[in-house]
Amino acid sequence: MRTETAPATDRALAEALLLSGDERAFRDLYRRHTPRLHQVVLRIVGGSEHDAEDVVQDTWIRATEKLGDFRWEAAFSTWLTGIGLNVARQLLRKRGRWTDMEGVPEPWRAPPHDGERIDLERAIALLPAGYRTVLVLHDVEGYRHEEIGEMLGIAPGTSKSQLFNARRSLRQVLEPAKGKTHEPA
Repeated sequence: MRTETAPATDRALAEALLLSGDERAFRDLYRRHTPRLHQVVLRIVGGSEHDAEDVVQDTWIRATEKLGDFRWEAAFSTWLTGIGLNVARQLLRKRGRWTDMEGVPEPWRAPPHDGERIDLERAIALLPAGYRTVLVLHDVEGYRHEEIGEMLGIAPGTSKSQLFNARRSLRQVLEPAKGKTHEPA
């Protein structure tokens, strides 16, 4: 009779990596968490595959450097995603594409489109990075406002406000231009 061993926990893999530099433990952590991390940062950077790959790589470098300081008060995936968000925000700031939305009185509105249908991913990519980040973390990834606040260094109330404005802006981007009718083809 063949017995299967349970996969190692994130903590066990992290300890093996820390204590002995276990490359296999790193590969297991990488394979386990990179697909989700990549999807999150891909949305945060507005759909640029190249930027997302750079952010993921830099995130893992920073995570391995800081692994000894991780206190396991949150899930490893939450901690890793927080690092990824910081790396993505730094990249967007460097390129002048990050806008902190706190204090912005009205929700952002995309330029009107001429009756063109727009898909959800493209609409999310059109949002300002601050709105996009909170929307992706809450509505797509399922993080709570308290977790988002910790990751982004903002109050949970700010996260809620930005999510409200992001959703409103997203609806505006997705609705067809007012007064235009679409003729069947």
